[in-house]
Amino acid sequence: MKFPIALQLYSVRSDMSADPEGTLRKVKEMGYEGVETAGLYRMSPEKLRDLCKEIGLVPLSAHVPFVDMMNDPDILKDYAELGCKFVVIPYLTEEYRPGNEKFAEVIEGAKMLGEKAKALGITLAYHNHDFEFEKIDGEYALDILYKEVPADILEPELDTCWVNVGGEDPAKYMLKYAGRQRLLHLKDFAGSKSENMYALIGIDEDKKKDGGGKFEFRPLGKGVQDFPAILDSAEKCGVEWVIVEQDNPSMGLTPLECAKVSIDYLKTL
Repeated sequence: MKFPIALQLYSVRSDMSADPEGTLRKVKEMGYEGVETAGLYRMSPEKLRDLCKEIGLVPLSAHVPFVDMMNDPDILKDYAELGCKFVVIPYLTEEYRPGNEKFAEVIEGAKMLGEKAKALGITLAYHNHDFEFEKIDGEYALDILYKEVPADILEPELDTCWVNVGGEDPAKYMLKYAGRQRLLHLKDFAGSKSENMYALIGIDEDKKKDGGGKFEFRPLGKGVQDFPAILDSAEKCGVEWVIVEQDNPSMGLTPLECAKVSIDYLKTL
């Protein structure tokens, strides 16, 4: 592998909730070099930072809800204290998505948060799903976001699964942001866009999983994604870290087992 590999800890959230230190040690033993947090796991930023240092993991980045950051921009200081290089807007609830009035607030909010992050020595990034591939006046909403917010205060953290589900070839689409993106989410899946997708990421859980199993997250190498092509584009784009994420385990494996299958696959490339 030409890139250091991090794990988005949302992938093993139940393990992190039960035993954060033990889980981080297992993640390190698998060969991951960094982690992207989804919360602080009942620890202070300093304690989590010191634990990562002791174990030998880089606390690379953090997913922090957009509304939380807008309500209290000083929350960014926690992640600067943790040692993160990036803080990432991870998801938009329905009222903030493209096509709704509050999408304009996302653009303006990203400008404000990006400036505050920059002043703290960290970089704001945006993690997409498929709904940003809705077109507004013939242009993807995701592209509008990156056009409206300057590159020095907002970087893409493209999620290769959701780019694919959104209708684009991730290996080709990401070339549009060559030189602007340093983080890349690697995610595999089987099936196609379906009603149960967001139930599978822990959102909209009231929606029942479709009986046909049309969509399923998979460990890397076990689904439809062309990772050799994606990683070739990542090198051309100047990506510095790849981040494994699997929102829900599958194939009869536990979350930690899925994380192990994924990194073992990447080591073969």
